[in-house]
Amino acid sequence: MVAQEVKLVEMDYTVYKTTMPVAEEKVKKIANAYQNILASLKKRIVGMEDVVEQVMVCLLSSSHALLVGVPGLAKTLLIRSLADLMDLKFSRIQFTPDLMPSDITGTEILMQEENSPNRSFQFLPGPIFANLVLADEINRTPPKTQSALLEAMEENTVSSLGQRFSLSRPFLVFATQNPIEQEGTYPLPAAQLDRFMFNILLDYPNKEQERSIMRLTVSSEPEKIEPVLSKEEILEFMELVRNMDMPVEMMRYCIELCRMSRPGDAKSPAFIKDFLAWGASPRAAQGMILGSKARALLHGRQEVTTEDIVSVAYPVMRHRIILNYRSQADGITPDEIIYRLLASVPSPGGLFHVQKQKYSEKLYLFANRQ
Repeated sequence: MVAQEVKLVEMDYTVYKTTMPVAEEKVKKIANAYQNILASLKKRIVGMEDVVEQVMVCLLSSSHALLVGVPGLAKTLLIRSLADLMDLKFSRIQFTPDLMPSDITGTEILMQEENSPNRSFQFLPGPIFANLVLADEINRTPPKTQSALLEAMEENTVSSLGQRFSLSRPFLVFATQNPIEQEGTYPLPAAQLDRFMFNILLDYPNKEQERSIMRLTVSSEPEKIEPVLSKEEILEFMELVRNMDMPVEMMRYCIELCRMSRPGDAKSPAFIKDFLAWGASPRAAQGMILGSKARALLHGRQEVTTEDIVSVAYPVMRHRIILNYRSQADGITPDEIIYRLLASVPSPGGLFHVQKQKYSEKLYLFANRQ
């Protein structure tokens, strides 16, 4: 038997453009819709402009978000108001230690067939069959129940007794966590955290905002708001984000940021090797690319800029990089690492002036997952 020469195929890892530019009139339509949403939200929400922008970026990216903040910061009100403004079906699930998977996905019940002695099992859909699902205090329930969200978040389907049921689009999960009490909670595993495109931090309002909140909420009933977008328009905007062109150099910048966050990479900075146990996954680069495109459209631009990438880098990466014991002992937060990474990796136009983000260190308790 004569041995045959095996030729290895060289893989081409060049980043190519696979999308098309978005028409100017469609960009204006998205930007105007965003401004209308902001104006309507002011009837119920005070401040939180950055949070609203990040939630809208997630929504247009067809992705899910994890909101971390103390109780009473209007997380539920914000998501419910957005559902009202977009005429989307809203569902709220309060996660508790005794919540079962079937309480989320639905259950099979025995039904009597009409005009027949026969009976059969029929599926009764659970609260997950909605467009916007608020998973309130998701870390209060055991992993068995948390995992009921995984298939729905990734596949947009629900399985029950061997059958699969499709969820209507758009389907988005916005989960909340309370950083105050950690006793009796079940931290989300890394695999489930990675399925959330953004980790959005909410801190206390400033003094003037708190005064406005009191005037708005204590003296009168909340104003009614009317839808400014339809479900069909939301789906159209989501498709535009996916198809929007992104400069190759900007895409490479997103990939480079994620690669430089990994301690095992030979080219990663020294502080990454010193303070991180694990870096960001490829899903972080996907989230950064989609998020920057969505943010550019919200601000009425047809092309992504470095500012868009820097803005979404924090919520995309802060729950995907895992601190080691040294950084935890030194009180270093994930945002501090991201700030130093953005300041050290050159952008396509040279080093970009990065603004340092400041949040209470207690909001990062979930990040210590070693």
